[in-house]
Amino acid sequence: MPDRTGRASGDGGCDRCSRDLRFGGPGRSIGKGSGCVKQPRTLGVIGTLVWDHISDRDGRSEPIEEWGGIGYALGALSASIPRGWRLLPILKLGRDLAEDGRRFLRSIPGVDDSGIIVVPEPNNRVELRYQDDARRMERLTGGVPPWTWPELAPIVELCDALYVNFISGFEMDLGTAQALRVGYRGPAYADLHSLFLHMTQHGVRVPRTLEAWEAWLRCFDAVQMNEDEFELLGAQGDPWALAAGALGPGLRLIAVTLGPRGAAFVSSADFVADPARWRQDERVALSTGVHSGKVGPLDMPRTGDPTGCGDVWGATAFARMLAGDDLETAMTHANRFAGRNVDHRGARGLWRHLAGRLSHVEESR
Repeated sequence: MPDRTGRASGDGGCDRCSRDLRFGGPGRSIGKGSGCVKQPRTLGVIGTLVWDHISDRDGRSEPIEEWGGIGYALGALSASIPRGWRLLPILKLGRDLAEDGRRFLRSIPGVDDSGIIVVPEPNNRVELRYQDDARRMERLTGGVPPWTWPELAPIVELCDALYVNFISGFEMDLGTAQALRVGYRGPAYADLHSLFLHMTQHGVRVPRTLEAWEAWLRCFDAVQMNEDEFELLGAQGDPWALAAGALGPGLRLIAVTLGPRGAAFVSSADFVADPARWRQDERVALSTGVHSGKVGPLDMPRTGDPTGCGDVWGATAFARMLAGDDLETAMTHANRFAGRNVDHRGARGLWRHLAGRLSHVEESR
């Protein structure tokens, strides 16, 4: 039986192996002669699994219910992560949907569901009503409690890298994020997403500026947001100037998704795309310059269902950097997968669709 931190008892591994495995070769043997065995590297995935009720999207009149939230990112990671990695979702599931949620997660190749904690609170459910391809009304009901650092610490210790997606915006508070920054020494990529959403008393999500935004950004090595969120970041001035000023020894990269126009970025001048190096030189004085650019899509923009495109984009970009791609190549892959996501509905089976193994029509038969 796995313990609460997700380690399977009797698996032949040890704590020293888990620590020493950081960014070694895929499945390499460590601790030779001491009973240690080959182990995959682990990408921890912090977020929220959401049951979506979606109306008025891609011309359909009937509503659709399906798994969403972090499921989109997990599908993209499964399709793009290099060999030798496992995916460890670090999630809280409401007891009301826990059984079906686990079943869904287990259907995604490479996912180890032992980092999941079932809680008594009702699981997150979101009603999405599209007004057009870009605008939607979002209403949240239910909601699992946020993580605390004492809860996260023993789980992230098992991880060689972290992908954090603020699906609900309530995954952790700023204090926990700061404790994560200090206590976790691996690379961390974060999609800030719903940190830019306030919730009314009726659960409707509305855009807001992000208080203490510089402190939030500096909790991670690389952060992502969409164009609207980026404009909110710059509510007090030029967002690109503010973003450039936020870069430093901790934060190295800010990526901004631009919908069908691709994505843009600003990075420290000496940024390297290899996540293994992101935490190595934090105390070394860095160049004061910045580098920026834009990577447009190679394919013609598609029309369809935009739900989850940003999640797919960030998960793919980080996975491809873990695979050794340079930044612009990783962003090109991310643009392609985000565009392909438009042709699919929901997170179920998304990994197959992104990998091109089955068309959506074949998959739904």
